[in-house]
Amino acid sequence: MNEKNPKDLGLIEGLHSTPARRYLSGQPISDEILIDLLDAAIRAPSGGNNQGWGWLVLKDVEKKQKIAEWYREGWQNAYGVRREQILNKTDSSDTLGPRNFLSAEHLANNIQEAPVWVMAILRNAAESTNPRTGSSIYGAVQHLMLAARAHGIGATLTTLYASHEEDVKQLLGIPEDAMTMALIPLGYPSKGKWAEPKRQPVKDIAFKDHWGQPIL
Repeated sequence: MNEKNPKDLGLIEGLHSTPARRYLSGQPISDEILIDLLDAAIRAPSGGNNQGWGWLVLKDVEKKQKIAEWYREGWQNAYGVRREQILNKTDSSDTLGPRNFLSAEHLANNIQEAPVWVMAILRNAAESTNPRTGSSIYGAVQHLMLAARAHGIGATLTTLYASHEEDVKQLLGIPEDAMTMALIPLGYPSKGKWAEPKRQPVKDIAFKDHWGQPIL
């Protein structure tokens, strides 16, 4: 159920309390709310007002199951093979940590149970060699996730299916000249709480006038 009226969530509160939510229940999300989320997404800034994004809402059980298999393959190759090292804190390259690893592992094993997925798609860009092409779409994804937060719906941004990009496009009928940019599983949280994600201090990663010059 929603925690509160979406309009009651302050902007700054939402920005500071929207972590990746990976424990998601199968409770249905109404079409009315989904339209609200997508309408929020498309209000994001768009370079040149190009609005080259597209959005595919996925509820089909069989299609989600097939993509979930590809997703788990990507998870295994990126993280699963390092499971013991990450959990034992012996992997010097790890940035997840044991707790986040277990939540991400849970998502990998259960992603198909999220009642709705949203695929963020960049149109007319599959052949682009410019890495900045379509970067505005990630601002739109954040808009969608913040709107979901206001409705008490959890979400996370992931791309671990991407090694099967062409398979995904064929399965979902996505045009050849488009690229998938993210998969966002949506669901009412079944575990955890809305809390401020831990991040590096601003003073360690932000500079003034010259790289390395302290911001304060």
